[in-house]
Amino acid sequence: MPNTPTPPHIAISLGTAGGQPHIKGRRIKVRDVAFQHEYLGRGADEIAAELDLTLAEVYAALAYYFDHRDVIEQTIADRDAFVAAMKRRTASLLSRKLAAAADG
Repeated sequence: MPNTPTPPHIAISLGTAGGQPHIKGRRIKVRDVAFQHEYLGRGADEIAAELDLTLAEVYAALAYYFDHRDVIEQTIADRDAFVAAMKRRTASLLSRKLAAAADG
């Protein structure tokens, strides 16, 4: 990870957002802003409106993401793997209802 200063609108604190980089004073993680931008193709204006952020906060999150891309991409991959594992271990309510309907 590059040794870069934290942008003014970004904080990292153990008691907030699981210790992950987030918007100061909010629980919105940098990875969530980056995910919307990189994976969902949303522009800064859209992200700001949807998450009730200023453009400065969105751009600070994106700047932090691009400076720490490998680490944040790994947190996204870890989250996705966790969700996939939970889905495999826990049947959804719909799948349980469908199975019950097929049995009875």
